[in-house]
Amino acid sequence: MILAIGLLPVLVFLAALIYLDSYKLVRPKWVGVAIVLGCMLAVICWIVNVRLKQALSIDLTVYSRYVAPVIEETAKGLAIVAFVRSNRIGFLVDAAIYGFAIGAGFALVETVAYWNVLSTHTWSLWVVRGFGTAVMHGGATAICAIVGKALEERGGGAAVYGWPFAFLVAAIIHSFFNHFFVSPVLSTALILLLLPPMAFWIFQRSERALETWLNVGFDADTEVLEVILNGKVSESPVGTYLRSLREHFSGEVVVDMLNYLRLHLELSLRAKGLLMMREAGFAATLAAADRAKLDELDFLEKSIGATGKLAMAPFLRKSKRDLWQIYMMRGEAAK
Repeated sequence: MILAIGLLPVLVFLAALIYLDSYKLVRPKWVGVAIVLGCMLAVICWIVNVRLKQALSIDLTVYSRYVAPVIEETAKGLAIVAFVRSNRIGFLVDAAIYGFAIGAGFALVETVAYWNVLSTHTWSLWVVRGFGTAVMHGGATAICAIVGKALEERGGGAAVYGWPFAFLVAAIIHSFFNHFFVSPVLSTALILLLLPPMAFWIFQRSERALETWLNVGFDADTEVLEVILNGKVSESPVGTYLRSLREHFSGEVVVDMLNYLRLHLELSLRAKGLLMMREAGFAATLAAADRAKLDELDFLEKSIGATGKLAMAPFLRKSKRDLWQIYMMRGEAAK
């Protein structure tokens, strides 16, 4: 029962974040993957911390305040970067969920490890670990994911220094908690008072950004798709551009490029439609025709090659969010 106090709060908070996600951006399977990854990182960091502390020969208190937070938050942060680079994170809300899930997995292993190491198990100790330290791990990684993702979306210099800055923010939060400037119980209370309102604000901001992206993207995709489907390509900027490509590509490849653009737009609109349906409370799943389009898109992608995709870049919006929506469709098709 006492151990459950150390394990359950972070999982309950994670479940609340998933519940708040009205667009259901993160599949339960990948939440599980993130938790398992966090568990693995905890084991790796435990080994690194033990050996590095011995090598540095410094006091445990100093190490836990200044060295361990940097190592642990960098490890968890790199996992977030991997999710972003693989287009599994498109918005701040799913960044927060993935970040908290990785932190939760990390906290679960750490809690069990401390349970086995410590000789005494008092209620107050495990309340602090469960509601304080464990939630801090999840919250620090979630904040790292949010800050890094937000700065990356700004582009320019912010995208360059964004992730190192996000790692630093998470490490400072972790270090501040480990300093215990106030009593452990008060530190735990502060975490519980600050994290829920911050998470609610982030979810509101992210959902507004998602709604804006859906509306703007939907209109832009529909406009180009209508030109293609109405047979007016030759009169459009797309047609003019495709004619210029005939000097560099065969007629068959140019036709494949046009079909690739058409399918990409259709799947993009379908992905946005699925998100809108989910937000409205409907169960949205892919039809057989959608899966067929994904297969055809893969075929055409190989047919036109990397050079063809690069040539189509002016008409294919390739932001992180646009790439994410195709990933989301592939994930739905794999169910």
